[in-house]
Amino acid sequence: MTDGTDAGTERGLSARDEAVLAVERRSWPGPGAKERAIREQLGISPTRYYQLLNALLDDPRALAHDPVTINRLRRVRDARRARR
Repeated sequence: MTDGTDAGTERGLSARDEAVLAVERRSWPGPGAKERAIREQLGISPTRYYQLLNALLDDPRALAHDPVTINRLRRVRDARRARR
């Protein structure tokens, strides 16, 4: 999911997309720690982070890069949609 700010290849993810997935793979002691890390490590707002992350869930390159994280997040997203 490149937008011109990070060079990605047709076969792989951009460095920013990989960094988003790396943040999501970690476990956090509380919500404040994760939001702080998003701002400090990625230099974006948490809102933008979650927009990028949601787009990555539908990106086949993200699935190829980190299938465990992507499939876990897809299950969470699908469960939330089913409750609505």
